[in-house]
Amino acid sequence: MKFGFQSAILDGLSFEEVIDFAAEHDFECVEIMCWPKGAAERKYAGVTHLDITDFTREKSDDARSYCGSKGIELSSLGYYPNPLTPDHQEAQVYIDHLYKLIDASVLLGINMITTFIGNDWTKNVDDNWPRFKEVWGPLLRYASEREVYVGIENCAMYFTDDEWPAGKNIAYSPKIWRRMFDEFDTPYFGLNYDPSHFIWMRMDHLKPLKEFMRRIHHAHAKDVKLDQTRLDEVGTMANPLEYHDPRIPGRGDIDWGEYITAMKIAGFKGAFCIEVEDSDYEGSMDDRKRALIDSAAHLRQFL
Repeated sequence: MKFGFQSAILDGLSFEEVIDFAAEHDFECVEIMCWPKGAAERKYAGVTHLDITDFTREKSDDARSYCGSKGIELSSLGYYPNPLTPDHQEAQVYIDHLYKLIDASVLLGINMITTFIGNDWTKNVDDNWPRFKEVWGPLLRYASEREVYVGIENCAMYFTDDEWPAGKNIAYSPKIWRRMFDEFDTPYFGLNYDPSHFIWMRMDHLKPLKEFMRRIHHAHAKDVKLDQTRLDEVGTMANPLEYHDPRIPGRGDIDWGEYITAMKIAGFKGAFCIEVEDSDYEGSMDDRKRALIDSAAHLRQFL
């Protein structure tokens, strides 16, 4: 597997500075954030390290050349909105940018994007399904025709009160993945696998690896600390941030030696990218860089 990081935590650095940091600290790849420029809709969103809005061959060549000069690969173009939001005008903005993301990934020779399916959080899974097919049928056809892999992160996106009760990403469980992949049986449709989300949902993060390995196109390395005492007090119906905290690898509940061994046994050979959402490392840019350095130090002993 190729070891890297997701660039959202380095918001404020330029594209070149992100690549420089990756090279300086012996990473192999970066999942580069490609939100449209503008105000962020939530924490860790809205980060634009590579603006693909009006992407051209010349811009692509410049980015590829710079990465090549530093020995760094771009593992994916990352963009995590809610394409199934009930506001269809808002959703269309997200959908249009996903098409641009697919085109840019072809120009860059990456052929990989990472994102969310989305969800109308006021409805159940069955009631979301017609809209899921309407939006993602054309998107996946477009991606498949261009041989672009789509990695969907398995986060329920239920962390704040405006995401209650069902969260803003439908692709959070193996049962739903099976239904998704039966609906659109293309090898280009898969997962950006993040074990941390299984922990706070009280699920086994190792069990799905064997069944879904051929669908795991990209992977995140993020940890989480579950506060069982607090969970005993508030229950799983509470806002999840009331009983868990995202942490960098080594500061949470995941046994990374066990997990990485399981990934290797299952046959994963894709990009394995640190994602940082640890509030203890948010004080400054130096703190955020330290989060990636400390995460890498913990994970490299198992890689």
